Amino acid sequence: MKRIISFVIRYIPRSFLQLVSHIFLRILAIFYQGNQVSCTVCKKEFRKFLPYGRKARENALCPNCLALERHRLMWLFLKQKTNFFSAPLKVLHVAPELCFIDRFEKLDNLEYITGDIESPLAKVKMDIHQIPFEDNSFDVVFCNHVMEHVDDDIQACKEINRILKTGGWGIIQSPVYDIPETLEDKSVTSPAERERLFGQRDHVRKYGHDYAKRLSQSGLEVHENLFVKELPIQIIEQHALPPNEVIFYCTKGKSELTA
Repeated sequence: MKRIISFVIRYIPRSFLQLVSHIFLRILAIFYQGNQVSCTVCKKEFRKFLPYGRKARENALCPNCLALERHRLMWLFLKQKTNFFSAPLKVLHVAPELCFIDRFEKLDNLEYITGDIESPLAKVKMDIHQIPFEDNSFDVVFCNHVMEHVDDDIQACKEINRILKTGGWGIIQSPVYDIPETLEDKSVTSPAERERLFGQRDHVRKYGHDYAKRLSQSGLEVHENLFVKELPIQIIEQHALPPNEVIFYCTKGKSELTA
């Protein structure tokens, strides 16, 4: 199973996977019935989650809604630390994750807009370097696992800062490696060389410990939130959460989290 998933992720176009993968995974879910783990997003229980990743991680992917470890953690963070599920908010979700789209669209308190340059799941076709919305338009912006793909991550974050209202906030996740500074070389264009240097064929940089500082050059205030460290080990194990995942919570001006 690990080898099959690794091959599919590596070589099948992501836009195609976004349209069809959930169909096959829900069939697989039949063979994962149980109650050892539960998904925070869809509330379904399984004996374990599916492996996932180019180097497949065990117990990672919910076969029902396709939430990964980071998605299950983000859902809990939004529930416990923000007013996302209760306040009237205008939300832009860049490169929207399938596990979130339907659930966010059903929330009566949200004006929810999805956008991406190529994703078939997004309703607005847009380039994040030039977001087609007016200044101070949104209360919340989500943009996860995008910045490692774009030509100019600082410009993309400047655009997010521009369209956020004062006091608005967002979450901007990316893979961050245990290296002091971000590795970037614009002369590298070969997919194979990008995979060797940056971890994936369509990545253009590998972020290091300076990720928050780097994105802050855009004018956003980027906070490294260790929410997962507040959770009991039983919750981390029950939902198979990433034990060391930092949530990069970004604000335009001051925006306080709930206790």
